[in-house]
Amino acid sequence: MKRGSYTYDFPRPTVTVDVVVFGVDMTTPLELKVLLIKRGRAGTAFEGYWALPGGFVDKDEDLEVAARRELREEAKAEPAYIEQLATFGKPGRDPRGHVISVAFMALVRIDQTEIEAGDDAEPGSETWMPVDNLTKIDLAFDHDEILSTALKRLRSKMRWHPIGIDLMPETFSIDDLRRLYETLLGRELNRRNFRRKVLSHDVLSCAESRRIGGPGRPAELWRFDRAAYEALLDEGGDFEV
Repeated sequence: MKRGSYTYDFPRPTVTVDVVVFGVDMTTPLELKVLLIKRGRAGTAFEGYWALPGGFVDKDEDLEVAARRELREEAKAEPAYIEQLATFGKPGRDPRGHVISVAFMALVRIDQTEIEAGDDAEPGSETWMPVDNLTKIDLAFDHDEILSTALKRLRSKMRWHPIGIDLMPETFSIDDLRRLYETLLGRELNRRNFRRKVLSHDVLSCAESRRIGGPGRPAELWRFDRAAYEALLDEGGDFEV
């Protein structure tokens, strides 16, 4: 059946996407950071403020496609993993009018991600801001609320999704994984309990090698068993550590 053509006379809100990109540099002391872009176009809303990358959704454009496009346009970023986070539509959140934002969240390795400001931002204005420093700056729009929601989701998700599978190198020690979890959770974990719980999930396989160097015994190395992880995830496995 052929679809009809419809028009609507009442005003409608516009839709944007915003993306919270969390990053960790695995080659330096671990610190959870978030990608921010300084709004630099003259006359734009919140000119000169730091903001999450994002923008308006094009006509007939899928939301995730829009989120990935905005990341390419504003930061030349191409995260392998991205998920829809929440919707923010409080009237007055955007001085340009009634704008609803669908927020997304991504997690990347900074040392494997090249960031470059696009046309919508000041040249060289992109930055990886430590999450602990965000209380010292004012973000554009309601991006502080979006970021807070994303941080809660990230830390909650770690109870059922082994985040390290997306960030760790091919082989790693249990202590490497524990330090990553401590960085993302923002708190210390008991070393012995962490090892016991992680190994009980049966998603790690021994790499049959050890890391030489440093004090103490050579560290035993492990790798993620992706097939075992995906099977347990399908069963609704609990990865809480």
